[in-house]
Amino acid sequence: MKFDQINYFMSIAIDYAHQAFARDEVPVGAVITNKHGDILAKTHNEKELNQNACHHAEILAIEEASKKIKSWRLIDCDLYVSLEPCPMCLAALSQARVKNIYFGAYDPKGGGVSLGLNLHKDKRLNHKLNVFGGFKHIECSMIVSNFFKSKRKSYHKKPK
Repeated sequence: MKFDQINYFMSIAIDYAHQAFARDEVPVGAVITNKHGDILAKTHNEKELNQNACHHAEILAIEEASKKIKSWRLIDCDLYVSLEPCPMCLAALSQARVKNIYFGAYDPKGGGVSLGLNLHKDKRLNHKLNVFGGFKHIECSMIVSNFFKSKRKSYHKKPK
């Protein structure tokens, strides 16, 4: 995979993270492509909108891509996501047979890799996927940081 392609798809994921921010969702955007580089899904978090804890950008992208290709097996597909996937999403991506995950910001408090769970390396699982992090890390980190700063600021403005 060429660095230019990774940056291009990460930029789309970041655009979707900004859309999530504008909708008062934790700003995470995700893109899934097939082996030819065709986009199969572009999504962002919708936990607040749908009041569903499972509506992370990655899960919604898996659903959208699977519908598009009419298969739950996303073999030879890649995911680009603005924030390191949580353990739930990492497991779902493994179950979906995604080939590569490229993420932006590390998530030391909730990321499946940063927490040391490393499901993608577990030899007991039948599918191995590659995980690469830190793409556009500063830009992706700033989106998340700014979101939570704005949440704290609005919380402190509320009358007691």
